Amino acid sequence: MGARLGIDVAAPAELAWAELVELDSWPHWGPTVRSARLDDGGRRLTAGATGSVQTSVGLWLPFRVDEWTAEEPRRSWSWSVAGVPATEHSVTGTGPFRCRVEMSVPWWAPAYLGVVAVALRRIRRRAEAAT
Repeated sequence: MGARLGIDVAAPAELAWAELVELDSWPHWGPTVRSARLDDGGRRLTAGATGSVQTSVGLWLPFRVDEWTAEEPRRSWSWSVAGVPATEHSVTGTGPFRCRVEMSVPWWAPAYLGVVAVALRRIRRRAEAAT
């Protein structure tokens, strides 16, 4: 991976993690995501999951979860979209009601950091509102 951005969140790590793995949440924080679906019909991302993500312009692209770590204190997952390595997402608990959410982009996609910055602020807003 390349550049990484992060944001401190005043909410339990579990709430921020739910934002990252619940497909129904993705359109609320992901500026480039309109919808997503898993091939198994589920709505929660898991290790090795495959599915499709609908971009903001309506194009459906296949995805695969490439790496998955579900053990605390740092949970993370990364994926490939249309066969191309994409973002990594992580949540680290920093206290009972605090965590840090981070995302990294491939070294060749630094321009995507602007999208990541918007996504992180939206995740923080949603997780903090859920407390």
